[in-house]
Amino acid sequence: MKGFATRINSVEEYYFSAKLREVNQLIAEGKPVINLGIGSPDLAPDRSVIEALKGTAENGQAHGYQSYQGIPELRIAMASFYHREFGVELVPNKEILPLMGSKEGIMHISMAFLNPGDQVLIPDPGYPTYTSVTRLLEAEPIFYSLDLEKKGRPNLEELAQKDLSKVKLMWINYPHMPTGAAGSVEILTELVAFAQKHDIILVNDNPYSHILNPEPLSILSIPGGKEVALELNSLSKTFNMPGWRVGMLCGREDYVAAVLKVKSNMDSGMFLGLQKGAIAALSLGKNWFTDQNEIYTNRRKLVWKLADHLGLSYDTKGTGLFVWCKVSGEKSPEELVDWLLYEKNIFITPGKIFGTAGNDYVRFSLCMPEFKILEAINRIKP
Repeated sequence: MKGFATRINSVEEYYFSAKLREVNQLIAEGKPVINLGIGSPDLAPDRSVIEALKGTAENGQAHGYQSYQGIPELRIAMASFYHREFGVELVPNKEILPLMGSKEGIMHISMAFLNPGDQVLIPDPGYPTYTSVTRLLEAEPIFYSLDLEKKGRPNLEELAQKDLSKVKLMWINYPHMPTGAAGSVEILTELVAFAQKHDIILVNDNPYSHILNPEPLSILSIPGGKEVALELNSLSKTFNMPGWRVGMLCGREDYVAAVLKVKSNMDSGMFLGLQKGAIAALSLGKNWFTDQNEIYTNRRKLVWKLADHLGLSYDTKGTGLFVWCKVSGEKSPEELVDWLLYEKNIFITPGKIFGTAGNDYVRFSLCMPEFKILEAINRIKP
C-alpha cells in the first residue's frame, strides 16, 4: 500500500465522532450516561412533516434520482421562508441551492472558492469544521476573536491591521455557536462594509436563527449583503430534523452557481420524500417557534441551575441551542468534563475543541428533556 493522502494529516477525526464511540461504549456497559454534549434535537418534527414523508414514500414513482437543485416547490418554499422570516427576496431557481445538510455546504463552498495558499478568516471560538475543511483544501485558517460583551462583534480593528490580500473567505455565525452571542444588524452591517473594502466573501452559517433568538437575522437582509455574502441555513435545529440532512445555501447567483458545479459532481439529489417533508416544515407558522422556544427556555433555566451547582459562570443573554460556561474553580475544564463523565455519568463538551479562546470553557446542550437535566442536577448536588 502506498499510503494515505497527505491532506488527512492536517486534521483529526471530528471530536464527536470519536467521543460518542466512548460514550456509547459506557452506555453499552450499563452506565446511565446523560448526554448534554451534542446538539442533536431530541424533539420530533411536526406531524405534517412526517406525514409528507410517509405519503411520498408510498408513491411508487418517488424513488428515482432527483434534481441536483431540488424540486422547484422546495426552492419556492425556501424562498418563501426567507421572505417571511427575514424580509429577504430570493429568486428560487438562481439564488437558492438545497443541500443535504448545511455541513456539506461548508465543504462545497470551500471547494468552489479556495485554492492552496488562500487564507480564510475563522472565529475563535468557532465550529471546528470551518478549520478542518480549510486545512483539507491546503488553505490557511486565520483566527479572529469575538467580543462577547458586544454580542460577538469581531475585532475588525485588529483584522484591519493585518495583510488581508490572501484572504478569500470569512466565516461568520450568528447566533454564534458555541458562545450563544446573538450578533446584531449593526455587526452585520460592519461586516458587509469590511468585506466590500477587502474583497472578501462572507459566509454566514445561520442554523440557530430561531432558537431562543427573538430577532432572527440574515446577512442577506443587510444593504449590500447579497453582493458579498452567502448564507447557509438548516432545518436540523429549527425544525428538529437533524437526521433528515436538509439545508440550503442562499445568496448571489454566480456564487450559488459555482457551488452547484461542485455539488453536482458529488451527489445525485435528495430523496423526494425528504424534500416534501422539508416543504411542510418550512410552511409552519410562528406558533411552531414559540412552542419550541418555550421548551428550550425551561431547559435552559435548569442547565443554568446545573452550572450554578458546578460553580460556573455564563451569560443569561445567550441565544441558540447551548449554554457556554466559564470554568474558574479548582478543576480545569478537561478535568471537569472527565469527572462528570466518569464519576457522575454526565457528558458535556470541553470548550477547547472550538479553538484556543475556548480553553477556559465548557458547553452544555439543551437537547435533553427536563427530567434528565433534573437528574443530572441531583447527581452533582452536595
